[in-house]
Amino acid sequence: MSQPPLLTPPAAAASAKTPLTRRRWLWLAGAGALAAAGAAGLALRRAAPGQPPAGDEGLDEVCIVAPPTPYDPASGLPPEAPRPVPPDARCPVCGMFPARNPRWAAQIIYTDHSAQYFDSPVNLLLFLANVGRYSPNRSEADVQSRWVTDAASGQWTPLEQAWFVHGSEVRGPMRTPDLPAFAREEDAARFAAKRGGQALPWARITPQILEALSKERGGPHNHASHGAAAAAP
Repeated sequence: MSQPPLLTPPAAAASAKTPLTRRRWLWLAGAGALAAAGAAGLALRRAAPGQPPAGDEGLDEVCIVAPPTPYDPASGLPPEAPRPVPPDARCPVCGMFPARNPRWAAQIIYTDHSAQYFDSPVNLLLFLANVGRYSPNRSEADVQSRWVTDAASGQWTPLEQAWFVHGSEVRGPMRTPDLPAFAREEDAARFAAKRGGQALPWARITPQILEALSKERGGPHNHASHGAAAAAP
């Protein structure tokens, strides 16, 4: 399967801050228990600054705490808007470099306008299920907005408005089943018809689905397949 070209950084969309509903709290309660259990007992270290190395040597031995990236006023973007993924940013869940697989990338913007980047939608959801585990001294209340990349256009789309394909033949950056994201239902349905799976809105990505996907990768921190770029969804 050919590797995708690096894309021009996705254009920023309008900020989408969604209040936590009762249904959302129930989702977090179930998924949070999953993330806490899967992440227990792992060693941590902070990512070294600078450009990423050619490979991800040593990631099978330790896990990485990736600090949030501060807002850069020189970027010209609104503080609440999604940003291009820095080449040296690491995913706080798995330690990979999201910039290497831009069609899979996701991000959150905190209330202090710093950002956290993820290599795929599944890792974003695992993070949201247990924010404090992956970003010390922060919680779900500190998250202002959540974004995934529309696999059809490469643009950022709000997590809450996105459609996902569950159960397709396509593998994510960790070479395991993931949730390709789309801004439009028709694009998700077209992808599912071609590559298998079912198109689901964000509200139907249940803790049970997330648990099954987490088990496929051996838990939230599986580094066995890190390194090469994944095929675009």
